[in-house]
Formats: sequence, C-alpha cells, structure tokens
Amino acid sequence: MIKSQCVWIHAAKLLANGGNGSLSNDCRVLKNIHEWDVPVFFPPEVIVEVKALACEQPSKYSIPISRWNISDIARTVQQTGLVASISNTTIWRWLHEDAIKPWQHRCWIFPRDPQFTAKASLILDLYARIWDNKPLREDEFVLSADEKTSIQARRRKHPTVGTKPGSAMKVEHEYTRCGAWAYIAALDVHRAKLFGRCEEKNGIAPFERLVAQVMNQSPYKDARRVFWIVDNGSSHRGIKCIERLKQQYPRIHIVHGPVHASWLNQIEIYFSILQRKALTPNDFSSLQVAKERILGFQDYYQSIAKPFNWEFTKKDLFSLLNKIQLPTVA
Repeated sequence: MIKSQCVWIHAAKLLANGGNGSLSNDCRVLKNIHEWDVPVFFPPEVIVEVKALACEQPSKYSIPISRWNISDIARTVQQTGLVASISNTTIWRWLHEDAIKPWQHRCWIFPRDPQFTAKASLILDLYARIWDNKPLREDEFVLSADEKTSIQARRRKHPTVGTKPGSAMKVEHEYTRCGAWAYIAALDVHRAKLFGRCEEKNGIAPFERLVAQVMNQSPYKDARRVFWIVDNGSSHRGIKCIERLKQQYPRIHIVHGPVHASWLNQIEIYFSILQRKALTPNDFSSLQVAKERILGFQDYYQSIAKPFNWEFTKKDLFSLLNKIQLPTVA
C-alpha cells in the first residue's frame, strides 16, 4: 500500500504573453516528491518475515558473515523478493520495537549437569536463608568460596604516568613478570565478611588452610551449621571433599553448585570487583606488593560493604530453565 503525500502547487508566474512560466517546473517538482518522499506502508506479514530473518543465522541464506547488521538484512530481504525496496531506518525501527539486536552476541554455556536444577535450588534457598524448607537460625551461616588463580604481578618497564588535564593515565605496555598468586577467598553472604589468603598455587591443602582460617574463629567455630558453597574445582570436588572436611569440622556442610554455574557463586561478584578496583591496571613492583594490594583491598572493601542484593530466586530459575527447555524439579 502506498500513500501519496498531499502537495500544493506553487502559484504560477505569468509570462508577458499570459503563459504560465512555472507550470513545467512545478510538474517536475511534484514528480520528484512522489518518487522520493512517499511513505511506504508494509503489511504485518512482511514485518514478521523481516524479524524472523534477523533471528536466523546468515549461513542459512548462504551469506558468508557471522552476524547480521541492518544493511545486510535490508539487502537480503530485497534480494529474496520479500520487498522491492526498504530503508535501513525502517528495519531498525521494527527490530527496536522487539529489542532484536542481531549485530550483538555473547558467549554462554548450556546447562549440562543432569542435577542442575536440584543443585541450583539448594544454593538459591541458602541465599534466602532456607534449608530443607526451614528458615536458618541466627547461629547458622552461609559462605561462598572459590579461587582466583594466576593473579600476576607485572612490573612495567617504564613508570606509570598519572592523570593530567586532558590526558588519561598512561601505563607502559611492556612489563616484566614477577610471579603470580592464587587468591583463595570466602564471603559470608549475609554478613558481608571476607576471608582470604594468597597462596603460591591452588590445591586441596591451600583450600583447607582457608577453611581452617574461618572455622577456627568466632562465630563459626561455635555455630550450629556453616554452609560452604563451592564449585567443582579440583581443590574441593566431590564426596571426598565433603567427607574429609566433615571429619575435621562436624558443623560444616559443603554444598556443590552445578557444573559450569559460577554465576550462582557470590564470591565471583567480589572477584570481579577486586579485578576492576584493585588489579586494573596491573602495575606492581614485586609479588609482595601485589599481595599487599589484594589483602589491603579485602580489608578496605569489607569495611564499607553490604551484603549483595541477590534477587534471583527459585521462581526465576524455573522460568529461565523453561525458556531453554531444561527439565525442572520442585
């Protein structure tokens, strides 16, 4: 459907002989307006087809690109004969209405743990201070623990130049490696208390030193139960880890998250804060200076920190899993 724009013809200039001197010019202008400034109305089926195309992989149409952009979509719908012509702006407006952005991408890992729902539900319950469908008591605590490995100390080959008016900080690109730390840490998720240590490498013994550091001080040594949320790394993997730590600390409960689900572990949020606030840019004169920065920031952060406002619930989990067609359990 094409709707013509209403056009007023300019008043004609009369020639000396009484003729209309601007009639031919006005006709050309009117013709150009019809050709260039005519809004086109597309039926709903065309809009749906264009949005569907934007959600497909370009390879389906034998186009050797990895992602669509607006121009690619416009060119393809014209080549396939869906429309005779269409503007990039029109396609952008249609995609914007449904927040379809085929030019963007992000990586993800599909949940492959057969017990994903059950394990994730336990962790989300603990964040809500629930265990076995019962509220946790005041003397029961929840900790999230993991390792941030290979934190390098890089000594730059030229001193860093500070910020100046109109000039950002300048950090030399080349550096000398001074070694690396494995930072092993635990976060009390409801009290915003941090416990951490820098080790030469991660492993079972370094992780158990962190556990001892926490479990041998108040209020954890006298607690009714202390839940430790961990991933499936080699330092604390499987039933052997549970049995080994249970023998040393009868009050401890190790809760393993699903495979490839670090986003459920709140200590990862703190690691990202540490990376942004204390370790970037990486410019340390020695390994000891890097250690002082890591542990110094740990003390600084917990002096001003509050518990993370964790809003992702079991209801949200089930909704997410339904979208990707993963079976759920109550």
